[in-house]
Amino acid sequence: MFLQLPDRVAIVTGGARGIGLAIAKRLQAAGARIVIADIDERAAVEAAGVLDRQAGRVLGVPTDVTSAESVESMVEATLEAYGRIDILVNNAGITGASKPLWDLSYDIWARVLDINLNGVFRCCKAVIGHMRENAHGAIVNVASIAGKEGNPNLIPYSVSKAGVIALTKALAKETATQGIRVNAVAPAVIETDILRQMTPETVQYMLSKIPMERFGTLEEVAAVVHFLASDDASFVTGQTYDVSGGRATY
Repeated sequence: MFLQLPDRVAIVTGGARGIGLAIAKRLQAAGARIVIADIDERAAVEAAGVLDRQAGRVLGVPTDVTSAESVESMVEATLEAYGRIDILVNNAGITGASKPLWDLSYDIWARVLDINLNGVFRCCKAVIGHMRENAHGAIVNVASIAGKEGNPNLIPYSVSKAGVIALTKALAKETATQGIRVNAVAPAVIETDILRQMTPETVQYMLSKIPMERFGTLEEVAAVVHFLASDDASFVTGQTYDVSGGRATY
């Protein structure tokens, strides 16, 4: 059937809530076995329990993407449980403080970059050897329209997501002949809890940029990720698919 993922094994970072959980649900419905990798162990285990209609098909693993050791342990747990990794969705991320550059601390800058960009690097590095050995894999990175256009008062976030887009394109070229595809999605404003981390002024600014004049939904992002993770996107790599209601200017 269309976009089916029978017995594929998919890791979704930040998968216990929001966009990550919507992606996990969508891939699981398509037949994939899911690893919900989230820093919140309780939430990861609870989300896995809710999704796991068939025992052993969804696993919750506590994962801190700022720690290479934690990421590697999560990958080892995945291989121990399922014996393979077919799909990696790098979704874990934070917005950080909504402040102009002159009010930003170095700590805020470093933390946002460490989670949003370095975290993607760590996860890609942890699975790439397995995927290369099997000459098969799909990586989907969750970037943002902010990474293309830059949002005022969100410099660390914008820069981190621009880095994710560049990492996606570069890694896609490195693995293009090895059976591995690497793509990204770039959502605009999506209705998630992450909006609560932003000021109302910042949220309104971003909404005003969307020609469709509405927020995107979790399910709309998950649908694009699903396509990119599936064999129907077999000739698609190094791309950034906007889920923006028409916002992006390039």
